[in-house]
Amino acid sequence: MKGASTLPVKAIVSELNKAGIPGTLSNTAGTFVCNHVFYGVRHLLEEKYPNVKGGFIHIPYATSQVIDKKDTPYMSLDEIVKGIEIALDACTRYTEDLRTIGGEIC
Repeated sequence: MKGASTLPVKAIVSELNKAGIPGTLSNTAGTFVCNHVFYGVRHLLEEKYPNVKGGFIHIPYATSQVIDKKDTPYMSLDEIVKGIEIALDACTRYTEDLRTIGGEIC
């Protein structure tokens, strides 16, 4: 099984940043649940739907969820919705991802 996302992740981050929404590319999916979901999706797509794009996009906490979580990253619900719309749009417009250097180990 291939391990990489088939989403245009660099294009998504570029489009988010152009719209003033913070986003970065991570080379680690995160915790166990993130990894489990990502690799489960990739396996399903590779086995049954090889022409469908798939990956994992981590959504930050909403403002109301961090009241008791000091120093936790968050976004307003409006920003989250706008970011998801931008990501979906980028997935439909970019047939190939951008060829740029990027990614962080978190």
